[in-house]
Amino acid sequence: MTSLPVPFVRPDKPRASTLRVVKRWALMIGGLFVVLLGILIAPLPGPGGIPVIAIGLMLILKSSFWAKRQFIRAQYARPKWVYPFRRLMRKKPEIAPVFWQQALRAEKVVLRRRPSRQLIRARKRVRRFFRKLFR
Repeated sequence: MTSLPVPFVRPDKPRASTLRVVKRWALMIGGLFVVLLGILIAPLPGPGGIPVIAIGLMLILKSSFWAKRQFIRAQYARPKWVYPFRRLMRKKPEIAPVFWQQALRAEKVVLRRRPSRQLIRARKRVRRFFRKLFR
């Protein structure tokens, strides 16, 4: 008669799960702090608060299962709004193309008619500048 193998229980197993929980809570609290900081910065001139709030939301999203479910729901409801955040949360995020895409999208909202030649030239100059900068 053969006996069943007894699984080896490592003593550090509960400690590892405790560290994981502490890390998740630390990320969540850090994300909330960054969001609050972004809200405080938002009234200042410039777009300073929006990227800070986005970074805080990404920290919360990485640490909260509830936030992940809400993010997936938002992804189905408004895919064009959520897609830039998905690109920024990848392991190697494409920061410059995402900001360029969002600038073009904002320009499209502001300028409903066909853009002028000066605007097209200025856009090409900015694009060349960023291509040289990130190479």
